[in-house]
Amino acid sequence: EGKEQIAKAPHYNAVNKVLNRTDLTPVLHDLLALTAAPLTGVETDFAVDSSGFRTTCFGAYAEQKYALNRDHKWIKAHAIVGVKTNIITGVEVLEGNSADSPQLPVLVEKTADGGFTVKEVSADKAYSGRENIDAIAAVGGTAYIPFKAGSTGKSKGSPLWRKAFFFFQLHSEEFYEHYHKRSNVESVFAAVKKKFGDTLKSKNPKAQENELLCKLIAYNITVLIQSMFELGIRPDFCSQSQKAAPNVA
Repeated sequence: EGKEQIAKAPHYNAVNKVLNRTDLTPVLHDLLALTAAPLTGVETDFAVDSSGFRTTCFGAYAEQKYALNRDHKWIKAHAIVGVKTNIITGVEVLEGNSADSPQLPVLVEKTADGGFTVKEVSADKAYSGRENIDAIAAVGGTAYIPFKAGSTGKSKGSPLWRKAFFFFQLHSEEFYEHYHKRSNVESVFAAVKKKFGDTLKSKNPKAQENELLCKLIAYNITVLIQSMFELGIRPDFCSQSQKAAPNVA
């Protein structure tokens, strides 16, 4: 009061209106990258996975009493995280049945574009594929992704696939020492859902996507605060101004 920061109290529906804006989505992606940027000197190993967030919410009592048998609907967050601090360095929000594997090159590229040095990327066998191994190598990293049953060492245009296959076969113990870092991304999704909930309140698909991005940004801020105290990180967002998101009027 008295500071005159706003001329009047915003309408109660203002947040819903903003979340429905399509031009907000790239801004939120930029803000997510901005919250991760102070940890570029800390993270070099990353993990990839996906998790669903509910877009419907009905009470279990009503479901049982009235035998409604309704199915929950979901959207899926495909994320890449740093395994030391569990910061999210990139995300793709897609419909609930979206495939996991095609998102890995996009997530790895976002991480590299955000200023991170990518040395390792671990993911489960759903991401096993020549394109993904090559995409990780393209940014200077090594893939630790188990091979699906029936896979062979035939390169089929990807010499790195053959090399990775025989490393997986002959040095499995060393492989799994790196691969088990993948569990960190599961911890990230568990933390997001525990802190901010696993259900989205918005009804419109675009608003649901933006709401989920807001949850992930809020989570990144908590990670950054923790890193400030545990690792002595001093975030300087002004030095990242070239990555800053434009204002949304």
